[in-house]
Amino acid sequence: MLTTKLLHPEILEALGSSGHGGKVLIADGNYPFVTRANPAAKRVYLNFTPGKLNVVEILEVLVEAIPIEAADVMTPDSGDEPSIFADFRRLLPKLELTKNKRFPFYDMARDPDCCLVIATGEQRIYANILLTIGVVAPPK
Repeated sequence: MLTTKLLHPEILEALGSSGHGGKVLIADGNYPFVTRANPAAKRVYLNFTPGKLNVVEILEVLVEAIPIEAADVMTPDSGDEPSIFADFRRLLPKLELTKNKRFPFYDMARDPDCCLVIATGEQRIYANILLTIGVVAPPK
């Protein structure tokens, strides 16, 4: 039995086979997972029912499992900031959220570096985040 919080075998496999610069998309329930993400990326569907598991719950586990060097988020055309951004900042206090409009964000998620797509039951709109995996420094 593993002693980490992250136990999902498909997510562990995808993270273990990616590396520095790989990207992980955690997306809300409205995201077009099939058409707006890298076709070669591993897809994990955790959207069993609306509201369960949500983007924040997934992010809480991933921040303890991988180094994260960048975070891109999707913003509405109005420029309004979705409320979930406060949760993202709380969980990623050392990172600036890079804001992208919807279609540029979709293009980023289709990039070959996107190695993992996690579908959630998140009901808030524009609750999508694209994480860039950082480097694990060697011991000193």
